[in-house]
Amino acid sequence: MKETLKEYNELVDEELKKYLKVQDENSRIVYEAMQYSIFAGGKRLRPVLLMATHELFNDKHSEALPFAAAIEMIHTYSLIHDDLPAMDNDDYRRGKLTNHKVFGEGIAILAGDGLLNKAYELLLTEIVEAQDPTLPAKAAKTIGDAAGVKGMIGGQVADIISENQEISAKDLDYIHAHKTGALIEAAMVSGAIISGAQPKDIANIRRVGKNLGLAFQIKDDILDIIGDEKQLGKQIGSDEAKEKSTYPKLYGLDACKKMIQELTEESNEILDYYLPKSDFLKKLNNYLMDREN
Repeated sequence: MKETLKEYNELVDEELKKYLKVQDENSRIVYEAMQYSIFAGGKRLRPVLLMATHELFNDKHSEALPFAAAIEMIHTYSLIHDDLPAMDNDDYRRGKLTNHKVFGEGIAILAGDGLLNKAYELLLTEIVEAQDPTLPAKAAKTIGDAAGVKGMIGGQVADIISENQEISAKDLDYIHAHKTGALIEAAMVSGAIISGAQPKDIANIRRVGKNLGLAFQIKDDILDIIGDEKQLGKQIGSDEAKEKSTYPKLYGLDACKKMIQELTEESNEILDYYLPKSDFLKKLNNYLMDREN
C-alpha cells in the first residue's frame, strides 16, 4: 500500500508543479506562498482517493490528474484560511509554521484565493477542452458543490458559530459531514464520474466516501485529545481550548473508536465487490482507521 501511495503522491506532485510555476515576477510572492503550503507535506488523501477510485473503472491516469490537482488545491486553500487568526489562529500546520506566520495575513489570504481560483481554472479547462464535456462537467460540479456553501464552507460556518456552545448530535453530524466529509466524498465520487462508472457504482462509491469522510473526522477529533504532537505536526487540545463540540466530547472515546470501526467495515464490504482492483482502497481505509497523524 505504501509503495502505491508513494506512486500516487509523486504523480499528483508533478501535476501540481506544472500549474504552480511562477508566471509573473510581480506576483512571485503569492506563488511562493501557494507553493509553500501545497508542498508542505500531508497525505494527499483527497487526490489519492480520486485517482484510486478512478482506477476501479478506468486505468487512464491522465484524465484524472487535473481533477486530483484541483481538489488538493481546494483542500490546501481551506487549510491556509482555517489557520488564520480570524479563524482557528494556528501557528503550525504539518510541523511547519502556518502560511500567515511566514508570509503575513494579507498574502496568506491571497495565496488561499489563488489556489481556489487555480483549481477552478483547471476544472473549467478540462470541460472546455474535452471532446465530450458531460463527464468532466459533472465531476467539476460535484467538487464545486462539496467545496462551497452547500459543503465545506457551510460546515466551517456552522463550526464557527457553534464554538462555546452545547450542540446536538444532529448539528455535530452536519458540521462533520460538510466541513470535512463533503470534499472526501466528492473526491471519490468525481473520480468515479470521470472514469465513466455506472450510476449504481457511483452510488456505492458515494456511500464509501461518506463513511470514510465521517470516520476520518472522528479520528481527527480523537487525535486532538490523545495524539502525539510531533507526529501530528500541530498542537493537540485545540478543540477543547476553543470549547468546540466533538464526537469524543459527545459520545466518549470508546464509542468513537467503535464508530470508526463500523464505518470502515461497512466501506470495506462495499469495496469487496470491486476486488482485486479495490485492494489498495481497502488497505488505505484500514490505515486511516489506525493512523497516528
